[in-house]
Amino acid sequence: MENQVVEGKEQTISYRISRADTFGKRLRGLMFRKKPLHEEGLWILPCNSIHMCFMQFSIDVVFLDQNKRIVKLVENLKPWRMIPPVRNAQSVIELPIGAIQKYSFQVGESIKL
Repeated sequence: MENQVVEGKEQTISYRISRADTFGKRLRGLMFRKKPLHEEGLWILPCNSIHMCFMQFSIDVVFLDQNKRIVKLVENLKPWRMIPPVRNAQSVIELPIGAIQKYSFQVGESIKL
């Protein structure tokens, strides 16, 4: 997906978003979960890279800077893949497949959680 930069726009995600903000929660993430995400997500902070080891399903991934602006979008990230550290990313939101397209997220937009 080619990422265009859009400044000033803010989006609200209507899904239930859980926080993974402790070492244990960040380490576990969505590993070993059997059912795919459905109208829910996981906000991992701090975080600037992810792996999909032991995942059972694909996800959409939104990398955010310290101001919750999108710095990178990854659609349909499959199990056993990895995203190396993303420059300026401070947190990551893991969402169901299709969420990036549903919300028409674009790099530079802010996310309200």
